[in-house]
Amino acid sequence: RVCPDRQHDCAGPPTQCWRKKSSRTQECIGRSRGGLTTKIHATCDALGNPTGFHLSPGQAHDLQGADVLLEALLDQIKALLADKAYAARARLLDRLEEHQVEAVIPPKSNQKDPWEFDQDKYRWRHLIENFFAKLKQYRGIATRYDKRACAFLGAIHWVAAVIWLN
Repeated sequence: RVCPDRQHDCAGPPTQCWRKKSSRTQECIGRSRGGLTTKIHATCDALGNPTGFHLSPGQAHDLQGADVLLEALLDQIKALLADKAYAARARLLDRLEEHQVEAVIPPKSNQKDPWEFDQDKYRWRHLIENFFAKLKQYRGIATRYDKRACAFLGAIHWVAAVIWLN
């Protein structure tokens, strides 16, 4: 007996996958010592309120997030407070000098020609650390339950709005 509409010709799942699968790097999941991780890069204003976010895989360097976040901020800020991971002269510090932005970044301990930085201003970096502490109080952010990067970033934005309103 012949089926004219070929409904029962190939019983089973389709042999081709029609949608493109996303890779781990597209979803900002990277391997580090602790397993699969994601880095959250954030910027805050002078009051500690969040102003921007970027996600990167766990093994990526911190400057990858700085490049993305600073594009929108270079014309608006007067000083940038960051930790030693951002102490890269060619990639960040020279760029800040071009835009007349004061870099309040301590030099690394193995730096050949260390520079001076304002230690009194550097003490205000605790605002961003306090923001991350508040952000990590939410279990879904601290352990990343979301598979997709857009869903995880949306959850970060939602939690940041809750923190800002409190």
